[in-house]
Amino acid sequence: MLKNYRSILYKYPKLSLLEERRLMAKAKKGSKKEIEELVLRHIGFVIFRIHKKTFPVYVERFGEEILSEATFILYDKIKTYDLRYRDKGGNFKPVRFSSYIWKRIDGFILDSLKKELERERRQTSPDWERHDCGNEMSLEVGAV
Repeated sequence: MLKNYRSILYKYPKLSLLEERRLMAKAKKGSKKEIEELVLRHIGFVIFRIHKKTFPVYVERFGEEILSEATFILYDKIKTYDLRYRDKGGNFKPVRFSSYIWKRIDGFILDSLKKELERERRQTSPDWERHDCGNEMSLEVGAV
């Protein structure tokens, strides 16, 4: 999974808080270029969270799908991010975007895995011998 995104990770490394806030301010004003850059710069964080919350077997099976769906969360969270966040005491407290999104990303990863595993369980065919209701007897009687 990571191999496909390696070039993005090298081209868009993690930003300092100051650079991230400057980029976020432009993105909040509607600049599509800055929105795209913010999303690309946080792909590495989403990949890290997928690896942190998921067994390697599931990363191979579902990782790319989870990552592609999680990018939509990044777009939504850019819209709701508060550049003027204040703590309970009313003090200005800048928060990294990754800190703002990590719980939502983790919850999405777990929900996606549950959904995919449940879908797989439903798609497996049942053991028909276990569910046989005596149809063998009726077939034998008809053959006599």
